[in-house]
Amino acid sequence: MDRRTAISRVAILLGSTIIGGDLFISGCKSEPGKVNQTVLDDSQISYLNEVGETILPKTAASEGAKAANVGLFMKTMVRDCYSAEEQEIFFKGLNELEEASKKMNGKGFLKSSAEERKKLLSSLDAEVREVKKKNDLLKQKEAERQKTAQASGKPNYLKKSPPASYFAMIKQLTLLGYFTSEIGYKNLGYVPVPGRYDGNVTSRI
Repeated sequence: MDRRTAISRVAILLGSTIIGGDLFISGCKSEPGKVNQTVLDDSQISYLNEVGETILPKTAASEGAKAANVGLFMKTMVRDCYSAEEQEIFFKGLNELEEASKKMNGKGFLKSSAEERKKLLSSLDAEVREVKKKNDLLKQKEAERQKTAQASGKPNYLKKSPPASYFAMIKQLTLLGYFTSEIGYKNLGYVPVPGRYDGNVTSRI
């Protein structure tokens, strides 16, 4: 699957714009100096594979996110396609996720059971959905104000968008990493042919 198709499918599934999507389509090459070149280490990649597996678990019919190594995909995306501000939200989010797990389950995410992990991520997902509803309503009202201002001959103004949610980032990257992997592509009807599989994702890892 090519990058543009993958972005479109994940955006439809989540009903939201994919953070870093434009750069992902163009090859994930951020402007020098614009992005803080922070990268995920091996332990964080392993951690995110476990989080991803909770979002897209292995079933009798298909492998899950961990088999697709979505954590390694996230390393490339966060490093090459996220702005410095987005990177900061993402990395702080890893700590927030761990704290949320301790608050809900009395232990860290990796020490939690599969059911406890699912319960935690479901609660975080519900929060993201609720915030999205509120933000969408605010955007709608803002667009109406903008239209009224333009009709009255007043200068245009731009209101800064609310910061992205770290869990929304993780969920987006899990789905995007999975569906651009060989495993995910096969589950969407990819028919193996002789030769090397190419998910059309250039990596500098």
